[in-house]
Amino acid sequence: MLLGTAPSGAHTEPWIFAVIESFDIKEKIRAIIEEEEEINYKKRMGKIWTTDLKPLRTNWIKEYLTEAPYLILVFKQLYSFRENGIKKLHYYNEQSVSIAVGILLAAIHHAGLVSLTSTPLNCGPAIRKLLGRPLSEKLTILLPVGYAAEGCTVPDLKRKDLEQIMVKY
Repeated sequence: MLLGTAPSGAHTEPWIFAVIESFDIKEKIRAIIEEEEEINYKKRMGKIWTTDLKPLRTNWIKEYLTEAPYLILVFKQLYSFRENGIKKLHYYNEQSVSIAVGILLAAIHHAGLVSLTSTPLNCGPAIRKLLGRPLSEKLTILLPVGYAAEGCTVPDLKRKDLEQIMVKY
């Protein structure tokens, strides 16, 4: 399995990939996210941030959360416990999880499926509790996964030129 082969700090593999297929659970996750996202859009994010999002035509309504056949919620593990009950720190958990998610996204696209990266701001604790995940885990990213919807379009966004993202020495 590719997810288990991603490199990680001190080989701690500090991730949990929660695959959600249940429509019931997806509906509960959507309710949590949309409630927080409405607050984010109206109060927390501010005019500049919401203006920057306009080309993406996004708002707090997230139909894809119940339309996608699967949601993959990626939790980073801050620590775990050894067999003897002593806490085991997970070094470089943020970087390790980022690499594992990159590999997963490449595999999803290679399989002919689609996804988008979502970081549900302020939703982590409620979703962690809904799924019964331990306090040592923090929701890092949410990926809806499936085939592209009929008639789906992707905004034609300009990417930076290579010279703007790479420096040669």
